[in-house]
Parts: sequence; structure tokens; C-alpha cells
Amino acid sequence: MRFLVLHGPNLNLLGSREPDVYGSTSLAEIDEQLAKTAAEGGHTVDTFQSNHEGELIDKLQTGSSYDGVLINPGGFTHTSVALRDAVQAVDVPVVEVHLSNIYAREEFRQHSLISAACLGVVSGFGAQSYLLGLEALIAYKRKS
Repeated sequence: MRFLVLHGPNLNLLGSREPDVYGSTSLAEIDEQLAKTAAEGGHTVDTFQSNHEGELIDKLQTGSSYDGVLINPGGFTHTSVALRDAVQAVDVPVVEVHLSNIYAREEFRQHSLISAACLGVVSGFGAQSYLLGLEALIAYKRKS
């Protein structure tokens, strides 16, 4: 199986940006871990990061050529109806992931516009959130 992983705004700064909140693992390290985990099961991942909403939407619209999508919308989680509409438009399962537990943070971060359009959400496990999300997508696809 082949999966798309989308990283939203500011995630290119992982490892140095607020490590007390987001951890010290870099985005490159997360991508490496995802590729390794996928390969162990005979799967592949394509990863993409952008600070621009339209670029994320354009890439997400290619999601139908994948078996599933992992998305960390970053700050767009709480603001982007357009990104939510794009998630809803692709005909593959999408899992939303977050490094921090958004429900234990500031009030404005506790609401996701994206979640209701997703198969599920993994939040609060640091870099492991991505791996748990990938494992969930693989398990879901095997059952369907």
C-alpha cells in the first residue's frame, strides 16, 4: 500500500520550535521513521510539508491515488474550512495527527475543523502520533 503524509505550517521547524510542546524530533526524522515503518510492512509513504494552505489542498487532491492519507494540519486545524472540504472530497481514509494533545491546550486549539471529515484522530503522543496514525490506516485498509 502507498500512503501520503501531509505536514502543515511550521512543522518544518520541528526539533527547534517549542520542544517542550512539540518534542525534539525533527521533521526529517519523523519522515524517516514513517518510511522505515511503512517499508517493514511492504508499504511506501510520500511526504509533503508546506506553510501554504493552497499547496496542502493541491497535494491532498492527489490523495485518491493513495491508499490513505495522514495529515497534521498544524495551525490550519482550527481555521481552514477549505482544507476540511479537501479532506472530505478525497475518496480515501484520512487520519488527522497532532504531536501535542490539542484538547489539553489553549481553548482556541481545542476545536478541529478537520476531525469530523477524518476516519480518526491521533493526538498527544509526540512523533509517535504519526506512527500510530500510519498503523491505524494500514489496519483499516487491511480490514476493508
